Amino acid sequence: MAGFESSVRRVAVFGASGHTGRFVVEDLLRRGLAPVAVGRRIEALRAAFPGGVEIRTATVEDAAALDRAFAGVAAVINCAGPFLDTAEAVAAAALRAGAHYVDVSAEQPSAQAVFDRFDEPARVAGLVALPAMGFYGGLADLLVTAALGDWGEADDVQIGIGLDRWWPTEGTRVTGARNTAPRQVIASGRLTPLANPAPRMDWAFPAPFGAQAMVEVPFSEVVVIARHLKTAKLDTFLSETALKDVRDATTPPPEAADDSGRSAQRFVVEAIVRRAGQTRRAIATGRDIYGFTAPLVCEAVQRLLASDGQIAGALAPGQVFDAVDFLRALPFETLTVNA
Repeated sequence: MAGFESSVRRVAVFGASGHTGRFVVEDLLRRGLAPVAVGRRIEALRAAFPGGVEIRTATVEDAAALDRAFAGVAAVINCAGPFLDTAEAVAAAALRAGAHYVDVSAEQPSAQAVFDRFDEPARVAGLVALPAMGFYGGLADLLVTAALGDWGEADDVQIGIGLDRWWPTEGTRVTGARNTAPRQVIASGRLTPLANPAPRMDWAFPAPFGAQAMVEVPFSEVVVIARHLKTAKLDTFLSETALKDVRDATTPPPEAADDSGRSAQRFVVEAIVRRAGQTRRAIATGRDIYGFTAPLVCEAVQRLLASDGQIAGALAPGQVFDAVDFLRALPFETLTVNA
């Protein structure tokens, strides 16, 4: 889908006044798209967007309000977690409105439910339902897809996520408390509950991260990758530093480091794919996992709007997009794929 051009089309952002939602609205504006800020509270929306952005109110409990909020839009981006509580209602309303549905869920059960519930309705409507198109989920899927390249399947996939710190938003904390389902990995080619206690390992990232102590913490990328790629084994590891931060109730929320609103947090994500004794890698570094989610999800929406219904269903990012081309369009500090 390379070579597409922007068109001024309306994109609803559900949960627009939240931390990630505000980044998403700003990125849509930068791309020449017309965001429609949707949320529960009109006061919060007005405070977040004092002028120039259309505002509508709706809740997941009110299907008619969602229908009004999404009327006339070409796509809906759901930024309102916990997605276990919002994804089904918002996705259903998006399809009723004739709009693509995209969310940024890190929750495995939520992503799986979108695949299970909305694949056939989306295909019938000629639309795409794309769950987990965020830092946790979609980014790892694209990196693994890019690293896999022309290999039809893998023996083993490992994903390492290194954060120099994790300042969690209120939404992250609420989602963590809500998402109590057992986490899954892939073992023997099947989704399998994560071992207890979770495995640990040391991971050698490039400088400046270097060697990191890691804990296995799989996110939504596991069910997303399982949707379209074949691997006998898949494990995701997160730096112990980040895990300690997010589990500490005293860790503060993100703090803006510049006028963009992004924090100074740094990240590295590495995908290692092995087959028949050979190894391929894709690795990316960047800044602020919440701020980075905005160009990631907005790039997806912009490409969906340019696709003219060529693909439909509940799909993984690597099924919809050319992974390498997509990754090269994102604002990484560094990106290396099989070089």
